[in-house]
Amino acid sequence: MTLRIAAVGDVHAAEDTRAALIEGFAHLDDQADVFLLAGDLTTHGRPRELAVLLDALEGSRVPKAAVLGNHDFQSDLADDLRTDLRRAGIHVLDGNATTFEVNGTTVGIAGTPGFGGGFEGASASDFGEPEMKAFIRHTKRMASQLRDALGSLDTDVRIALLHYSPVPDTLSGERLEIYPFLGSYLLAEVIDECGADLALHGHAHAGKERGATPGGVPVRNVAQAVIRHSFRVYELDV
Repeated sequence: MTLRIAAVGDVHAAEDTRAALIEGFAHLDDQADVFLLAGDLTTHGRPRELAVLLDALEGSRVPKAAVLGNHDFQSDLADDLRTDLRRAGIHVLDGNATTFEVNGTTVGIAGTPGFGGGFEGASASDFGEPEMKAFIRHTKRMASQLRDALGSLDTDVRIALLHYSPVPDTLSGERLEIYPFLGSYLLAEVIDECGADLALHGHAHAGKERGATPGGVPVRNVAQAVIRHSFRVYELDV
């Protein structure tokens, strides 16, 4: 069978995006078997912004999972956003995994926002000032949680869902100076170590869609500014 994975990140929901979101998701269920949200669901991390997105998805019945992005943490209301997402039936992944069944096929989604730090040959380390140590150790925690989440899955299909990028490939178009704030190679190492059929992320609005981990796992940047659609559908042959 062919499994249809719809995904988007960085919708930055707010009242002025309501009409576009409603129109964009109107036929989601006709085109997808699973819908994944790769963070930055809101503009400033406010529940009233998230409500706009949830209203647009209200009629959809496909299984859904999401991670939060940096915008969703801005107002220090991330717990409220997670609660509202769960009430709407959307699985919130924060270093854990969930499993969906689609026409007899099991689909495992392991998710974490991820974090920055950079990529091989140009990455930071947890050395020196406490602030630098905290920065990189947070990334290491995100990678460790992703490892546990992917490792817990015994499913026909396994997908890594992130906000920050695991590879530099999908950042091409962004300024090189900000690569360390857009992702970390530690995430790709975990994906290759544990195995996955697909990795999805957002965050890099000026990047490009397609890339791959060093081990060959397809990576897709689904930031809405990159895919230029309400969502993108990826087909996986099972």
